[in-house]
Amino acid sequence: MKALTEQYPALLDVIKKSRAKHKRAIAAFDADGTLWNTDLGEALFRYQVDNKLLEGLPKDPWEHYESLKETHSHEVAYLWLAQINRGLSLVQVQTWAQKAVDQMNPVPVFKEVKTLIKDLHEMGAEVYIVTASIKWAVEPGAPLLGIPRERVIGIRTRVDNGLVTDQQEGPITYKAGKVKGLLEATDGAPAFFCAGNTEGDLPLLESSTDLRLVIAGSPAGDRNYPTEQFMLKTAKERGWQAQNYLP
Repeated sequence: MKALTEQYPALLDVIKKSRAKHKRAIAAFDADGTLWNTDLGEALFRYQVDNKLLEGLPKDPWEHYESLKETHSHEVAYLWLAQINRGLSLVQVQTWAQKAVDQMNPVPVFKEVKTLIKDLHEMGAEVYIVTASIKWAVEPGAPLLGIPRERVIGIRTRVDNGLVTDQQEGPITYKAGKVKGLLEATDGAPAFFCAGNTEGDLPLLESSTDLRLVIAGSPAGDRNYPTEQFMLKTAKERGWQAQNYLP
């Protein structure tokens, strides 16, 4: 298993050949840890908490968020990050999301992945972002890669008359929900190329008709290190492409 940087010309040739087999070519990427070495979903939450922008949060919002993962599920925790915006205008939430991204200056986008997406666009592929974060938090990152905001598929709640509610809308885009969310957005057309970094992305990668890419950039001790190492092992066993940013 060679790094993407070492085999990119050969990979690009394989992608072009696969793309040529599809009248409609769809590519899907996870967001956090795959497109950039940060978490935009949690960046919005941090911005809201640090600036005391939300009312009615638990005393320790972060501890509550993590406890939801442990006592309920990741799906419940991720949905909660959307639900806490109930009563706010969607425009306000999107404005905060943009400010959270602007604070990073710059967002640590993986340059090899940015090049890959540029080449996919030049091939006429439709590139989607499929994230377990809330859609509104990830939307500001899409233009950094030339991806339309409307092609960000993520967790969201219903918006009524411009105001966010706490009612789930669409699938929870985590694990199998990522595949469901993508297929709903593409009218049932599967992707020929998928990329991700954690086990939560595994169903998405397995749904690809042709090619899969695993990204790993989390150092030892990071919460994502074990799951990324599992994904690298899986890529090696299954003959998938991989980009390991660790020494």
